[in-house]
Amino acid sequence: MEVGGYNFPDDLYYDSNHFWARVEDGMVIMGTTDLTQKLAGEITFVDVPEEDDEVTKGKPFGSIESGKWVGRVYAPVSGEVLEGNEELEDEPELINEDCYGEGWICKIKPSDLDADLADLMQGQAYADWVAAEIERIEKDQA
Repeated sequence: MEVGGYNFPDDLYYDSNHFWARVEDGMVIMGTTDLTQKLAGEITFVDVPEEDDEVTKGKPFGSIESGKWVGRVYAPVSGEVLEGNEELEDEPELINEDCYGEGWICKIKPSDLDADLADLMQGQAYADWVAAEIERIEKDQA
């Protein structure tokens, strides 16, 4: 779906911190949204989590930096990191180029997938929420 000039794939789950989650074979692949990467500008650094790190839903576990911005990375689900996207260490711009594909941040083995997904947004609920969020951001930037 497209909202306010930003792309948000329909098959993903989204949180209010502007991160997405894709469920594949019982694990969650997560990354940051098109909105975040466009507002941040050229990504210059990503703090990639290590395998076996524990992450907690809604809590920061790393950071993303651009020339004009530093933001925290928040976990959309709780669990154990199975893999961090090490390519981002040398090519952080992958987030700008393909935030929903090659620019993923990490893969997580969720501790309670169903409960965590129940708190995330999808479809029209997310479209409505993010439209209001975009309006708020644009108002703040004016």
